[in-house]
Amino acid sequence: MSSAEALVEIWRADFLESQHRGHAVISDTAGNVIASWGNPDQVILPRSATKMLQALPLIESGAAAAFGLGTEQLALSCASHSSAAIHTDRVEVWLENLGLNDDDFRCGAHQPKDAAARHALRDNGQKPCQMHNNCSGKHSGFLTVYKHLGGNAEYVDIDHPLQKAVKEAFEEMTGLDSFGHGIDGCNAPNFATTVKGLARAMARMADPTGLGTVRENAARALVSAMREHPLLVAGEGRACSELMAAMDGKVATKTGAEGVYTAILPEQGLGVALKIEDGGTRGSEAAMAAILVRLGVLSPDHPMTKKRLNTQLLNCREVTTGFIQPTDSFYNGGALLI
Repeated sequence: MSSAEALVEIWRADFLESQHRGHAVISDTAGNVIASWGNPDQVILPRSATKMLQALPLIESGAAAAFGLGTEQLALSCASHSSAAIHTDRVEVWLENLGLNDDDFRCGAHQPKDAAARHALRDNGQKPCQMHNNCSGKHSGFLTVYKHLGGNAEYVDIDHPLQKAVKEAFEEMTGLDSFGHGIDGCNAPNFATTVKGLARAMARMADPTGLGTVRENAARALVSAMREHPLLVAGEGRACSELMAAMDGKVATKTGAEGVYTAILPEQGLGVALKIEDGGTRGSEAAMAAILVRLGVLSPDHPMTKKRLNTQLLNCREVTTGFIQPTDSFYNGGALLI
């Protein structure tokens, strides 16, 4: 990656022990860059930070209305959930209403992030199923579109009509032709764009005015659902859920693997996208918290902010040994950007 900027530092006593370098952009709906760090034109795979774009066809196809999906299902379609009971119970009911079951997923299984769910499987001698995949909400949305439109059950194939619709929506929202795709951890195509393009897409999710009635309604519904159900988007103790709650649901945030993070600010009509070069989650969470503070939408004194911004590092004796903090040039004392 080219021209990455130091965004987050790890200090131990008076020693700068390590840094997280990356790229970040704040954009308006027209694609104007309000602020940037690193290289705005850096091409990235946005991973799960783009799930709300992948969910647009769920509404635009008429599938969500046909199956009577509510705000909880729409939030789950954008989620990277922890596989807690509040997530998997809802996914199971969703599948039943579609007349489908776990075998119809194409996302694969993994152990739940949620400790209670993980321990319950262990205590009962069970293995996780595909509903425990953190992307099972997104895939439930995919299956809803497939059930509504019919056709090939292999809905994650790059040439499937569903994935063609996802790509079309992705390119329209980013304002760029995709640079290609990779296969995500959940087996679905993940389309590449620039950090600037991703930020513009988030701004258009924040304020979809002028994108046409169908796209506008879809974008507003998805963002509203995320803001209404932050725990369904991630889970207890997770940054997305805690930061959204800390901002009283005024902003939607979404993490992605390998250090990607996005934010949608409806009141300001702005979108944020960032990529930490080394893929570190602690770096992306600290960087996003710093940007949200500088945008004036997140209090630097909120406990959920302090958990990720200027975070104390404790050793095994609970002694403070250092801090994770944004760089001076990036944070600029928390000064407002707008």
